[in-house]
This record gives sequence, structure tokens and C-alpha cells, in this order.
Amino acid sequence: MTETFQNDAIPTRTGPLSGLTVLDITRVVAGPFCSMLLADLGATVIKVEHPDEPDYARTFPPFVGEEGGELSAFFSQFNRNKLGITINLKSAEGKALLKKLVCRADVLVENFRPGTMDRLDLGYEVLKAENPKLIYTAISGYGRNGPNASKPAYDNTGQASGGLWSMNGYADRPPVRVGTIIGDLAASLYAAIGTLAALREAEKSGLGQVVDVSQQDSVLTLTENAVVRYTAKNEIASPLGNEHPFVRPYGQFPCKDGYVFFGGYTDKFWAITCTLFGEPDKASDPAIDTMEKRFDPTVAETKVNPLLNRWFSRYTKAELEEIAGDKIPLSAIKTIAEVVEDPHIAARNMIVKVPIAGKLIGMFGLPIKLSGAVEAAPQSAPAPGEHNELILGKLAGLSPGELHALKAGGAI
Repeated sequence: MTETFQNDAIPTRTGPLSGLTVLDITRVVAGPFCSMLLADLGATVIKVEHPDEPDYARTFPPFVGEEGGELSAFFSQFNRNKLGITINLKSAEGKALLKKLVCRADVLVENFRPGTMDRLDLGYEVLKAENPKLIYTAISGYGRNGPNASKPAYDNTGQASGGLWSMNGYADRPPVRVGTIIGDLAASLYAAIGTLAALREAEKSGLGQVVDVSQQDSVLTLTENAVVRYTAKNEIASPLGNEHPFVRPYGQFPCKDGYVFFGGYTDKFWAITCTLFGEPDKASDPAIDTMEKRFDPTVAETKVNPLLNRWFSRYTKAELEEIAGDKIPLSAIKTIAEVVEDPHIAARNMIVKVPIAGKLIGMFGLPIKLSGAVEAAPQSAPAPGEHNELILGKLAGLSPGELHALKAGGAI
């Protein structure tokens, strides 16, 4: 991380968001991922943790390092490129300190249950009085208004209440959660977009605002055609396994050493596929020669899928990808090990090495590629309070004696 000090006070990084200062008082993933994206893009992100109760994602596996000094790679992945300070927001001194920092910040990101910051006397209206241009980004389970706003929530809450859980799995089995924390991740992505939009507005108006993002809302937008199927046709989306509700062939097919995704449902791709696998006449077979015929579930099950299974079963995933080339949409269904070792992923710089406990550990990189920016080498996640002296001294203007007194009193 290349750092300069704006007016000898504000730490800045290189990148398109250089000079932007973000206070991150979030924990776990719904929030830390949002601020991580901003940090990756050059913002100076200051992670604020309670001095006695730091982000409990620090206890999540996998761990790196020797026994007694192990550090969480999970935590590091979502908190790289950040500076770390500790503040007890329940103490009077801690509240006053956060307000001082807010005066020098552009953005504050929090993921408490709605009402928590108000009870701490640190809600948006209070902080707005300190800095009218502040962007206050709030991520929660159900958002800041509505009958469910005060309910506790986790990622699974978003998947359940946003409808995605009910759609996932197989028709003859109970619904299955998506196999990742998609509610946390989606909310963080929308929060990052909303934050940048609010910053653009603040540049024009000089005024900040609240960016209110809920996990339920975010998950709802990931349900593809489910909402319009219900509102237009009163159809309720249900688990389909690896099938698509109206596009065929478009799904998972077995091969010699695993499975591939094949999506050659258009007449063009279907004709190319038939030729590639040595049976060009199948493209003109009157039973399956049009998209409309191949879309029929019975035709797909009795004529199209058996044909594809026969073709694909002769080859490995790698061989099928070689045959497909750039001619038809066919991709190996890869394990994470295969993805991490994928040459294309490497070419895109999507596995970056982050320092953790004296080692370089690979983790996912930034998927936003800007032609005018050079991606800097990622820096390690901070230890709790690692940058107290740097940030609180320079940004809040505290003397060494004041810092010592705050620490002794439990405020930092």
C-alpha cells in the first residue's frame, strides 16, 4: 500500500478512490466486504472495533500462523487494505472520539440492527450535525423502515425472506440454501454502489445522506424471473435443480471426469454442437430442429438430453472445453481448486496474495478492472487497534498523553 498524508493528517492510498476516507464500524461480512471493495479501489478505510470485543470474524477458520499467534484468513480476506483502530462506542469519550473522526471522514459504514446507533446517540442526525456532507451507509437485515426493521437477521435470513431459498434445490426435496453467504455479499455490493452514488450527489449538492440497504431487498433482486412470473402469471417459482424454467438445453451434463455446463439452446449453437460432435444431421431432425421443440420438457428429457449425454460421456471436462473452444457455450463445472489454478483466473489477477502471519495467502481479488488504474499489491488486515496512534493522533489530533488516558479508561 502506497500511503501519503493529506495535510499531514489523513492517510490516503493510491487508486481511483484515493483521498476518500471511510469509517468502517461493521463486522463479519455484510459491511466489511463493502468497505473492502472501497479500500481495494483506493479509499482509506479505517476499521473501528471495540477494544474488548473485536470483530468476531477474527475467530473464523481457516487460520494461518503458529499456535498462539494464529490469524484468520477469513477475516483477512474481507479486511485487507484497511487501517485498524479501537473505540468503545458506549463510553462518552468513545462517542466524542467517533464524532471527531466523522468530521474528517467522507463515509461511515455500519451494519448494526436499525436503532442501535440512535440508542448510542450516534445516529445519522447526530453525525450529520458534525459533518453535513457525511455519507451514512447502513446495512441491515430488513432495512431502516417497515414492520420488520427491528428484527435480528443473518445471511440465511435474507435468503429465506427474500425468496431465494424457496427456489433453490430439487423439485422432489426440501428447498436448499445457496451454498454461500449470498445475502451478506449482495447487500455489501449494493451498499458499495449506493455509497458511490451518494458521494456523486454530495459532490454536486454538498450534502450527504443515508444509504439504506437490506439483505432481504438485495436477495429479492437475485431471483431473476420469479417476481414477474408471479405478478404476470400467478406462477410461484419452485426448486428446479439444475434446470432452467424455460430454456433447454441449459444445465448440467455428466462427462468422463465430472460435469459440464452446456447452454447451446439457440438454433445457431445447436447446429454448431451437432457438427462438433459428428452428427450434423441432428440439427435438421424434425423432432428437435427448433428452439421451441427443444424447450418442451418431454422432448428435452427423451430426445435432447440422451443425445448430449451420449456425446459428452466420451470426453473429460478439459477435452470438452477444448472441443467447444469459442464456438459454443460449454464450461467445466470446476472445483474451487480448479478455479484457483485456472490460467484465465490468473490472467485476470483474480487470486491475489495477501500477507498473513508472515505468509502470503491467496484469496479472491477485485473483479472490477479499470483501464486507467494499476492494481496495487494487497496489504494485510489490521490487528485490533494497530493504527490507533497513527489515526487518532493525526486524524483526531490527540496527543500521546490523551491517547494513553483514553486507553487506560477503556475508551480505546
